Amino acid sequence: MTAGLLTAEWTKIRSVRSTLWSLFAFVALAIGFSTLIASVVSRQWNAPGNHANHVTLLTDPTALIFGAGFGLGQLALCVLGVIVISSEYSTGAIRASLLAVPKRLPMLAAKAAVFAAIDLVASAVTVFAVFFISTAILRSHVSITLGQPGVTRACIGGVLYLTVLGLFSLAIGGLIRHMVGAIATVIALVLVVPPLISLIPGTIANHVHGYLPTVAGQVVAQTSQQPADVLSPWQGFGVFCLWTVVLLAACAYLLVRRDA
Repeated sequence: MTAGLLTAEWTKIRSVRSTLWSLFAFVALAIGFSTLIASVVSRQWNAPGNHANHVTLLTDPTALIFGAGFGLGQLALCVLGVIVISSEYSTGAIRASLLAVPKRLPMLAAKAAVFAAIDLVASAVTVFAVFFISTAILRSHVSITLGQPGVTRACIGGVLYLTVLGLFSLAIGGLIRHMVGAIATVIALVLVVPPLISLIPGTIANHVHGYLPTVAGQVVAQTSQQPADVLSPWQGFGVFCLWTVVLLAACAYLLVRRDA
């Protein structure tokens, strides 16, 4: 993987108009909804039904601060991860890419590395912006700082989770190749499958739910481990990384074996 190959992938990614719009949607949704939730909680602090939010802010503050904004914002990253690779298949540009770089694995590695870097920077800026804006809004009622146990780890964990989520989506885009089908698959895995699995009674279903990719990965963005969590924060993140590595390996295998 050479500097020229990285530069080429950077040029391809930034030249796709949807890249900028997807990043903007992620930042706007994450910051906008998180700010909205914090403002509502702050204004209704003494309302009778707000006790649950008080408890959450004391026991797991990042769950409330990151919850709604990241729940929606991550969908934009999922779409972007799919677009980064599937757009080349939908336009036929993948053939030109493979003619320029006959060795397919370095091309995939460069694409993943460049996208991961973009995702990491955007996620870091967004996570810490959400944290500082939300805590500033809530400061008159409760003090939440990076120095509190688990808070810094949860913020860093949120950045890492969102970065790996982008690679997870990229891998699915490379496996399916069809943009709409890949986006539908990623959104189903993130939003639809986990709630359905959680409805199944029994401890086995609970463990299956806990080992689902995004369910396991999101634990690292929590300030503290909750009673219902099957995995610890770093164990959950490790499971999510393993899912992503397996999918990327499958994507690499099929990229070599299949025709463009």
